[in-house]
Amino acid sequence: MDTVFRTSTFLVLPFWALMILLPRWRWTERIVRSPLVSVAPAALYAALVWPRVGEIWPAVTHPTLSAIAALLGSPAGATIAWVHFLAFDLFVGRWIYLDSRDRQVSAWFMAPLLFLTLMLGPAGFLLYLAVRSVSPVARVEKKELFHGTR
Repeated sequence: MDTVFRTSTFLVLPFWALMILLPRWRWTERIVRSPLVSVAPAALYAALVWPRVGEIWPAVTHPTLSAIAALLGSPAGATIAWVHFLAFDLFVGRWIYLDSRDRQVSAWFMAPLLFLTLMLGPAGFLLYLAVRSVSPVARVEKKELFHGTR
């Protein structure tokens, strides 16, 4: 489990590096626009959860502090939670990146905000929602997003 924990971060770091360090590179948006970006960490999560679903399901369907603490207090539980964070933070970070590009928010401004999302997911998400509330959509029509005419 230790190896899975240590190496799982490498599933998401290339995408975060593109969004934070190379946000205007023409391949970054092409790569990040694919919803498949989040598949590897989500698949790893599913592979870790499935064999333990019998012990995880009761804890998440009827959560109590002691049950969740016990679940997270094991190496397997902590690894599963970490991969969950990685998968969802990348999904949210991807949405933030794409939405900020559509709104033409400065890449210099977005880099620290995306880093905050990587490190403290919900805090970065909340801060971006505040930014988004004052940044009108500037660039694309919805049909372009779905028909690949960009």
